[in-house]
Amino acid sequence: MPAYIALLRAVNVGGTQLPMDALLAMCRSAGFEQARTYVASGNALFRSRLRAQQVRHALEARLAEFLCKPVGVHVRTAAELATVLAENPFTGTPPGRTVTVFLHGPPPAGALEGAHGLGAEQLALGRREIYVAYPDGIGASKLVIPAARTGTARNLNTISRLVALATAL
Repeated sequence: MPAYIALLRAVNVGGTQLPMDALLAMCRSAGFEQARTYVASGNALFRSRLRAQQVRHALEARLAEFLCKPVGVHVRTAAELATVLAENPFTGTPPGRTVTVFLHGPPPAGALEGAHGLGAEQLALGRREIYVAYPDGIGASKLVIPAARTGTARNLNTISRLVALATAL
């Protein structure tokens, strides 16, 4: 039974407040085993016999009911998340200043061409991700990536910790 990581979009930022104990209850009600959450930014780890797409839909339905609005969920297996770390093209940038934007599918053609406000940041495409290095920090960045609009971002420190926790399930 695979270990999954669910990454919720725009939870506990931008006005959508979701207690992690509520997220944990949703995971358990969906039948996910060994469910746990990690930090309050909307990360859940668990095991399930369902396919990733089924996991996504199960969580999105529960979140929409609880919050009365849709919340995007990006699901990866522990192995997929480990691959995201291994394929990070910005190994010279500190992990706290490198983020991965998770997408539902491969980045669209021209995904980086529409980006604007680019300063010292570097961008690269992954399989179902956009990697962004913020050498000057994310707080002062003016970068906007339209192709990332429905994605959700995590820095490499968080991704690394999620991989370790999911592998231990």
